[in-house]
Amino acid sequence: MSSQERLLQILVSPSMTEKTSNIAEFNQYCFSVLASATKLEIKAAVEKLFNVKVKTVNVLNRKGKAKTRGNIKGTQKSIRRAYVTLKDGHAINLIEK
Repeated sequence: MSSQERLLQILVSPSMTEKTSNIAEFNQYCFSVLASATKLEIKAAVEKLFNVKVKTVNVLNRKGKAKTRGNIKGTQKSIRRAYVTLKDGHAINLIEK
């Protein structure tokens, strides 16, 4: 797989929650990313896909919770999220009309 193809697969989806809508005021955006993605790959992917300049990338690994329902035990999937801060003057419109 070439590096260009990998960059297109790094960002799985944008994360739209109450917290992520609050941090948008500070020019930050949250994305679910591949578990094997590095900060440099995430930065390159965001800059390529959205044509913006990235200031910083912070990564969060959330381990899946154990859940039970009756006698059935299972776990939620683990998620890796990237919080991306853009440079001043740049913005991403995640909600297209």
